[in-house]
Amino acid sequence: MVDVLVVDDDFMIANVHAKFVSSIAGFRVVGTANTGMDAIEQVANKGPQLILLDVHLPDIDGLEVLRRLRQAGHDVDAIVITAERDAGYVKTALRWGVSQYLVKPFDLVELGDRMSYYRDSLQVMSPGGLDQEFIDTIFPAPHQRRPASPLPKGLSRESAEVVREVVRGRGEISAQECAEATGMARTSARRYLEHLAHIGELRVRLQYGAGRPTRLYSLPSTTDG
Repeated sequence: MVDVLVVDDDFMIANVHAKFVSSIAGFRVVGTANTGMDAIEQVANKGPQLILLDVHLPDIDGLEVLRRLRQAGHDVDAIVITAERDAGYVKTALRWGVSQYLVKPFDLVELGDRMSYYRDSLQVMSPGGLDQEFIDTIFPAPHQRRPASPLPKGLSRESAEVVREVVRGRGEISAQECAEATGMARTSARRYLEHLAHIGELRVRLQYGAGRPTRLYSLPSTTDG
């Protein structure tokens, strides 16, 4: 069970996120905080493994919260929530060890995907020695085209490459269109697309129409990030 602290300056949003995180298997919310100093105090007192951290706080910036936690010796993971796209800010986030960087606006489905991926990655990282092939999925060498994180259970690198090629050829594609192009089941196609989006290889936008919005996947443009 992963203990989570939810940090957001808007107490209503914090409560919504806390309720949502609690609904995901493997997670338990141990508290919510609406300021940076409160977050630091709760990490010290409650020892969560993960912070869901909105960086725009009324007293100190969320990345400053992380910096102070690191200096105090708290080895806590963080999923950062922000509208900030500046490259320097992203680099600072990486420097302070964020696990995920989620750009606003986003929907709860996307947040759920990030949370589940974090949980699954912890399960893969079981105690014991790791071979070079597995380590390279986490810290890929420059010449390698491997995802930054292990493929979720049930996905193969070969099929992931097929999906990549389909997206390159189509430009923008839905899970249904990907399924038809690859011969996969729609649910399988969506898992590959969501994985590639999660590791930053694809971008996602919602197309609204009658009924539920459709998630469309494409390669990031040169102006993204």
